[in-house]
Amino acid sequence: MSNQISINKYINPLTDFGFKKLFGTELNKNLLIDFLNQILPKDKKVTDLTYSSTDKLGKTGVDRKAIFDLYCKGKNGERFIVEMQKAKQNYFKDRSVFYSTFPIQEQARKGDWDFKLDPVYSIGILDFIFDEHKTDSTLHHVIEFKNQRGEVFFDKLKLIYLELPKFKKKEKDLKNHYEKWLFVLRHLSELQNRPEKLQEKVFKQLFEAAEIASFTKAEREAYEESLKHYRDIKNIVDTSREEGRIEGIEQGIEQGEKKQIIKTVLNFHELGLSNDKIAQGTGISIIEVEKILKEHKK
Repeated sequence: MSNQISINKYINPLTDFGFKKLFGTELNKNLLIDFLNQILPKDKKVTDLTYSSTDKLGKTGVDRKAIFDLYCKGKNGERFIVEMQKAKQNYFKDRSVFYSTFPIQEQARKGDWDFKLDPVYSIGILDFIFDEHKTDSTLHHVIEFKNQRGEVFFDKLKLIYLELPKFKKKEKDLKNHYEKWLFVLRHLSELQNRPEKLQEKVFKQLFEAAEIASFTKAEREAYEESLKHYRDIKNIVDTSREEGRIEGIEQGIEQGEKKQIIKTVLNFHELGLSNDKIAQGTGISIIEVEKILKEHKK
């Protein structure tokens, strides 16, 4: 095991392992409930939820590639898809809408059914900015279906996004519980102690669950692997941006400029990343990744 992880006292919640460790277990269910109640519309409060398997959704080969980080059902039947997205992808909004259809279809019943649906909330916690060329500082987005007069037409499907890089506040500037959650998501792995402003019971539990020293050997190894994948993706995307190649990755398919995409996919593959991680880092589909590797891998 490398010494790199022992430098940090707490895990990075933006890694796959870290996110599921803090929010994806029955033991820490109240952490997810508390967090959801900060980002959902004010008229919606979660009092309890149950975790559901993410691999039961979808019936076709394409559907089975739609694996969510967390899928939960609320006490009143509402469905929550919660995903941590580390890198921008082409057609990301399309993907979110596509994923949101699975918990809708899951509600279909055999026999006589009136088509009444329970609400679905698709939540994306983004470690990137939708459009870096815009100056909009809004980081919390709630999307609904509205008509031409701006009136809500269907209130049972909401897409919610948090653009974490836009949150710039320091500990001394935190004003409410919502801002404290954003601060934790952005800075947990950088901290050596629980900040004075985060003394609530829920954060006490979170910091205890996030302390690497309490992990088993298997957990430490799983986290180290997850952190490696996270850093690989971040490093390559950051390098691509610095060299002015990120536009080619994002727009290459539409413009026919595929050489750079192919090169990036092969670089990811040489680093040992899985195909789904390569898809996340390059913004293309897993099917396209597999095709490139089949045609160009030496």
